[in-house]
Amino acid sequence: MSNVSVDAKDSALNAPQQDNTRRRFLTVATSVVGAVGVAGAAVPFVTSWNPSAKAKAAGADIEVDISAIEPGQLIRVMWRSKPVWIVRRTPEVLEELATHEDQLRDPNSEAEQQPAFAQNRYRSMKDEYLILVGICTHLGCSPQYQKDGAFEEAVEGVPNGFFCPCHGSKFDMAGRVFQGVPAPLNLVVPPYQYVNDTTVIIGSEAEAV
Repeated sequence: MSNVSVDAKDSALNAPQQDNTRRRFLTVATSVVGAVGVAGAAVPFVTSWNPSAKAKAAGADIEVDISAIEPGQLIRVMWRSKPVWIVRRTPEVLEELATHEDQLRDPNSEAEQQPAFAQNRYRSMKDEYLILVGICTHLGCSPQYQKDGAFEEAVEGVPNGFFCPCHGSKFDMAGRVFQGVPAPLNLVVPPYQYVNDTTVIIGSEAEAV
């Protein structure tokens, strides 16, 4: 009898402790499940803050580091699903632009298909860097960059330029179209701005640094 009474007393004393342990376990488990639920709901919401690929293609600006471009080199980037060329022109190429303007259809870029800052001989904010949409203004082909005398096969006496092999359109190193070819307009200059000497943002226009 005495053993039974002692066991009953021990059980009675342990019951509140076991209840408290259960409560703590349930509280912790509920909190963990709740936190997982909040995290699960937050992930798609955070993801929605990032622009989709479609939104980027529709018109998001792109930032380009031009510090590694060598003189005479052309690099290509994509903006609004279009190829954009960035060419670092040499002093010799810049001097060449004045030698054939009598052969061009729109030497002063008077047609309104480029930003106002590109209505000059160099069609650029900074003379050294040419930035163009690399699509022929005839039927949308992509011209080839020909340099170091290769372009003279297309235009005698002009060593550098862009030649469209599809229908024979020719453009100089400012993207200006030559006379007597199918393309009616100069290559398009996209809106852009310089953040600093080595970084350009294509897609929005501002004053040159």
